Amino acid sequence: MVKMSVGYALSLGYMSSLAGAWRRTAAGAGLLSPDGVVAPTIFAEMSALAVRTGAINLGQGFPDEDGPAEVLDAARAAIADGMNQYPPGRGVPDLLAAISEHQQRFYGLAVDPASEVIVTAGATEALTATLLALIDSPDDEVVVFEPYYDSYAAAVALAGARLRTVGLRRPDFQPDLEELAASVTDRTRIILVNDPHNPTGAVFSPEVQNEIVRLAHRHDAIIVTDEVYEHLTFDAPHVPIATLPGAAERTLTISSAGKTFSTTGWKIGWVHGPAELITAVLTVKQYLTYVNGSAFQPAIAVGLRLADSFFTDAAAALARKHTILGDGLRAAGYDVIPPRGGYFTVADATALGGADTAAFCREMPEKTGVVAIPLSAFVSREHQGEYAGLVRFAACKKVEVLEEAAARLAAG
Repeated sequence: MVKMSVGYALSLGYMSSLAGAWRRTAAGAGLLSPDGVVAPTIFAEMSALAVRTGAINLGQGFPDEDGPAEVLDAARAAIADGMNQYPPGRGVPDLLAAISEHQQRFYGLAVDPASEVIVTAGATEALTATLLALIDSPDDEVVVFEPYYDSYAAAVALAGARLRTVGLRRPDFQPDLEELAASVTDRTRIILVNDPHNPTGAVFSPEVQNEIVRLAHRHDAIIVTDEVYEHLTFDAPHVPIATLPGAAERTLTISSAGKTFSTTGWKIGWVHGPAELITAVLTVKQYLTYVNGSAFQPAIAVGLRLADSFFTDAAAALARKHTILGDGLRAAGYDVIPPRGGYFTVADATALGGADTAAFCREMPEKTGVVAIPLSAFVSREHQGEYAGLVRFAACKKVEVLEEAAARLAAG
């Protein structure tokens, strides 16, 4: 039986001690400057540089094309039909049903739409609400794979837990299984898995997935998965950890519509899993956004029911974009690490003098007319040197934009 606490993070006594824990964890994760001031994100900095210099922004992972017409039309229809007020707390029933159908259709997972799924304000809120709901004390640890999406450290800090990282190393960015086993202990409350992985583009092997499940059982931990790129894998279909034997009973699966349907601004996400854990997450979620995206929810239900060809075509189109970007990076002298899924290509700029990738990326807009993000932005302060020279580029742009970016990189 998985241990849990419903809304523990909302208690006044716990919240009164949270500020100090947050600052300690946030400082270690690089979220605060040395003098304790909240640091602006590299994404905001680089996007501002793109605007100032007129550079092509391959830093932030948002598409520059709209999603499928059926989904956009459904949102317009929902607005016209008056779906502009608060939806039910768990989500619009048709979207809950569509999420359940989607999980059964693609993965054979049986999900009760009435008790085992809730709609959230994107995957980020799903993750944050989950951590706030399930962290019991400042001694709890959350194991994450590093590099990690920057909101993970912030959410762990907000929940007052301890962040414990397991490194992913090139060329395939898989964790060492012995290091993973040493990192998961009886203090581990949550093992947080991002697969397909941002920023590296890795897809975890069956051996890694099975070891995560084994360790979760051994140490009575909860598995939380971030699967927002589930339909954007390039050489094999996505395999959710919840489909593995013994995993579903202790796994909360998070995904969202933004990446699949190019609707990142709509912020429609979801989380599903055992009913008692979902109830805990809902207890917290109702005090965060309460509800969200009333008119967008039925539109995403339409999207989740699109034909299989939509999903396969979307992955194939993104794979082609990665090829265009990768060819341009190689022509410019980068050592490219081909992704297996997701929006991003990672490349090594060491041969171009980019060992200090933060400085290198700050100079790129002026020198090449292209913006990228240093992989060090996704790494805790003490591990920065292990990812020296690595730069992340977003491929989720129009083909002509990527072709122009490739030409600029080659010329720069």
